[in-house]
Amino acid sequence: MIRTIEDLGEAQDYIRCLFDGERRSCVVLTGAGISTDSGIPDFRSPGGIWSKRQPVQFQDFIRSHDSRMEDWERRLQMLDIFERAEPNAAHNALAKLGLAGRIDLLVTQNVDGLHQRSGFPQDRLIEIHGNSTYATCLECGRRANLPPLRDTVEKGQSPTCSSCGGLLKAAVISFGQAMPEAAFRKAAKASASADLFIVIGSSLVVYPAAELPVLAADKGAELVILNGEMTPVDPVADCLLRTRIAQTFENFTI
Repeated sequence: MIRTIEDLGEAQDYIRCLFDGERRSCVVLTGAGISTDSGIPDFRSPGGIWSKRQPVQFQDFIRSHDSRMEDWERRLQMLDIFERAEPNAAHNALAKLGLAGRIDLLVTQNVDGLHQRSGFPQDRLIEIHGNSTYATCLECGRRANLPPLRDTVEKGQSPTCSSCGGLLKAAVISFGQAMPEAAFRKAAKASASADLFIVIGSSLVVYPAAELPVLAADKGAELVILNGEMTPVDPVADCLLRTRIAQTFENFTI
């Protein structure tokens, strides 16, 4: 029988109990819902970013100057939002757990950089959809900061690498762009061996990330989903939490 919790106090107690007692191997998957309380709108909900501006496909970015400029304008607009945002109680609680060695791997679908800013250990963090707070060269892989590129974009030019002249692109994984295979293999391996798998703020409709909690549950992990809406993976969960994410982690201690 799947347990469903809608009371905030009960949800807070339940989360704390997950990490009481003997250490268990734990994998966490986070999605856009963890960052909405930081002021970052999600992508798919009504009024979300994609309801206003459709994403640019990777091949269109490569082939079309107009598509590149559309993508760059969006990335800089999103950067303004990301820079104003601060990690919330959920980000900070996960960072505490990560630093304490209670989370083996955190896989995030988010590109906002808030997990890094909260202090979550970088060696146990996988940004499966990349990061939109900096750019990389598509030719040589060199990293570039976004703010200095703003003038170039405002002049109607697509930024290029100062080292090799290749196209610069925000380091997010665009639709049609190859996923980081090594990173996903690492995530899948950790999920398959986890005792506890927690989903926080993900609709679980985007693959391959949505495969991870199913893989964990199939291997016997306790599966907990904290999300405001139903997900396709709910039927295999052990517990569903329907409370506000940041509030659920307020005053969290370990």
